[in-house]
Amino acid sequence: MKPGRMSLRQWAGWTGLGIVLLLATALAIWRGDILRAGLDPQVPFQTYTPPPAPDYARPTAWALWDERGADSGPASIFFVHSTTFDGGREWNGPIGDRAADAWLRRVVLPNYAGPFSRAGAISAPRYRQSSLYTRLTLREDAREARAFAWRDIAAAFDVWIKQHPDGPIVLAGVEQGGDLVERLVRERVARDPALRARLVAVYLVDVVAAVDSLTAEVPACASRAQVGCIVAWSPVSEGNDGAGQRRLRRALVWDARGRLVDLAGREALCVNPVTGSTDTAPVEARLHQGATNATGLEWGVRPALMAREIATQCRGGLLRHTELKTESFRETGNWADRRKSRPYNLFYGDIEADVQARMAVWRGRTTR
Repeated sequence: MKPGRMSLRQWAGWTGLGIVLLLATALAIWRGDILRAGLDPQVPFQTYTPPPAPDYARPTAWALWDERGADSGPASIFFVHSTTFDGGREWNGPIGDRAADAWLRRVVLPNYAGPFSRAGAISAPRYRQSSLYTRLTLREDAREARAFAWRDIAAAFDVWIKQHPDGPIVLAGVEQGGDLVERLVRERVARDPALRARLVAVYLVDVVAAVDSLTAEVPACASRAQVGCIVAWSPVSEGNDGAGQRRLRRALVWDARGRLVDLAGREALCVNPVTGSTDTAPVEARLHQGATNATGLEWGVRPALMAREIATQCRGGLLRHTELKTESFRETGNWADRRKSRPYNLFYGDIEADVQARMAVWRGRTTR
């Protein structure tokens, strides 16, 4: 072979390497799109047959039913979990899906239902939740799947409230579960004076709610001395302005007809969980009452808290916050898992303190 000329084998090797590098680059750029497409049910929701409805008279329809901690209070808590079902062929997850239930019990319940366990007995329905894919697209099919899940939550609430006819109540939901709780408040609680009199507070964790969609009967919580109100926030780390703008741009909220529509520039609600108020002033980290990673803890075990760590501020409808840098507060898991609720709770201690404070106010008013 003459100097300066490649052999056929060398040429093929370099060509193959170039193709591999090209494919690797394409995969890095479009990996999210590829994985997202794999979760698409590939069937219009209008022609889709949902899984069978749960029977809320049966224990199997509940992930938790009146579960109490060692020193729990007198409240009854209705908790709606966040998305745990990835999707694929289904727009809405079947009851009892093994992988979805595993994520619910290992991650969501200890981190997000746990802060309410000292307030009273917690019940958490399983429901035909909309899949993770419905969080990743604004398609009309996805909106219909999310609205479909409301039927189960409404049915579960009706069964639950009949079994809890008196005493204080707390409603809570995370992410898309919080969206469903917000509709529950408008269509059940706000219209029922007896329920409103029993309401301690509503907690919408990681939820974008439109300020102008709240009712006068169940308003935003302006301070921790208030009961019968809503504590809602959507967290974004400081400096991550792009993520914050995308969150507001892609947010869906309920309209008066029970449809999910674009937020479309309307003001989003932010109640700071550290102060329990709508105050927009910066809140120093010294007031923060505790973050934790409770993933994997047995139900009923109170996790250790890291307090005085997170500075916060409600700004532009979002809860801006500083991040913890320790290993326990890094997102792990596969691509789909990292798009579900965080496997830790930055405001576990703050939620716990908030509901205890409002319970004390509620008891004070009802014993006068």
